[in-house]
Amino acid sequence: MRHPVFHALGQLLARYLSHPRPGAQTGMPTNRHALAQCLRPGDVLLVEGNSRFSTAIKYLTQSTWSHAAFFVGPQLGGADAQGQPYLLIEADILQGVCKRPLEHYLPYPTRICRPIGLNAADLQRLLMEITSKLGEQYDLKNVFDLARYLLPAPPVPGRWRRHLLALGSGDPTRAICSSLIAEAFQSVAYPILPAITLDRHQDPKRHQAVTEEIFHIRDRSLYAPRDFDVSPYFEIVKPTLEMGFDYHHIHWA
Repeated sequence: MRHPVFHALGQLLARYLSHPRPGAQTGMPTNRHALAQCLRPGDVLLVEGNSRFSTAIKYLTQSTWSHAAFFVGPQLGGADAQGQPYLLIEADILQGVCKRPLEHYLPYPTRICRPIGLNAADLQRLLMEITSKLGEQYDLKNVFDLARYLLPAPPVPGRWRRHLLALGSGDPTRAICSSLIAEAFQSVAYPILPAITLDRHQDPKRHQAVTEEIFHIRDRSLYAPRDFDVSPYFEIVKPTLEMGFDYHHIHWA
């Protein structure tokens, strides 16, 4: 049973860390129309946030991206208080695993990471897996762990940074944004950044030694938003280019 004092302190800390920090963003927000036209079910939307929490994530992962959301599409159903349809699922620090409209991400720089070659059956299983997590709580212990590294110059060696993101409770009924999505892709055996070992063995058909790559699933808690960006198995989709960018049409000052 979780201690109510710990939960209350976690909620207070989460609200503090969620507060935006002006000037924390480095990129440009994506055009809404272009983003809406390009997103497909199964896409991962990376977000450069501007909160204190985002600052910690970006420092620990040495990356622009502090958050990840999963695009389901209109089949997700429902709408927010402003009537905007829910299209994405994310693990939010305050609301837990929840639905989001696309408008929620428009103020922020974003990047689309697209899995390649998913068949219809695996895509449907992927969508079912991630929607089944709706309502789960955010891992508040992860909030406490990250809060310790918000000092001006955190004394954290680079080789330890990724493991600091995995210091949460490990409770399977709780999640952080990247582990939520990583677990869904692992359910259909789709790789993100697997550990790869080489197995050298004798092939009886060829009568010679062969080397085979063996993929190992990493612990879901070790995934960060940047992993979808650097993964060789996800295509980077830039809406501005997909919509037919032509530099001749730019009106320079």
